[in-house]
Amino acid sequence: MVSIRQHFEDELNDLKEKIKELALDSKYSLDTAIHVFYQGDVSKATKIIEDDAIIDAKEDKINEDAILLIAKQQPVARDLRRLITAIKISSDLERMADHGTNIAKATIHLGEDHGIEINPELREMAVLAMDMVDLAVKAFEYEDISLASKLAEMDDVVDRKYGEIVRETLELTAINPQQIQHIMQISYVARYIERFADHITNIGENIFYLVKGQSYDLNK
Repeated sequence: MVSIRQHFEDELNDLKEKIKELALDSKYSLDTAIHVFYQGDVSKATKIIEDDAIIDAKEDKINEDAILLIAKQQPVARDLRRLITAIKISSDLERMADHGTNIAKATIHLGEDHGIEINPELREMAVLAMDMVDLAVKAFEYEDISLASKLAEMDDVVDRKYGEIVRETLELTAINPQQIQHIMQISYVARYIERFADHITNIGENIFYLVKGQSYDLNK
């Protein structure tokens, strides 16, 4: 016969697996969105926007499960922090996927035959952000704050690349004022990737809260 504690642990593990799945979905959203942005694939961009509802539903399910566990088990200490952290992390993951959707919308706004060379640094930013997702998932799975702390360093690199892209974009608009609305989409996409990475840093901070029981600011 399964003990009450074992049943609770099984439900916590199931919740953890749902969060890891949502993290991979958010990563895939960014990966696909960046690809279609470079390809100018409006059709696939539309599909990304439509699929966002699936990710929203998964976040809702995680929140419902966590709240139900809190109500049923009335956990304390680290168990309670695990459930609170699950709710916080799922929110960040959903918002990360929203930025993938925003990139898809930028693709549609830019159109298929814009004739603008897209800065390759955007892809490098996105790759680094996706590496951050992998690290965050590992840190969450093993409740490892040493891994979580590395997210801040990676986020700093993303921020620097974002600044460089914005500067280059402004220079480009100065010599191509007739295309300013299209060119600015590149800057917007860089901003979406930067915000995506910020949410991963939030996840790192939530892992610190889970392990240490107090709030940490990884951007200090």
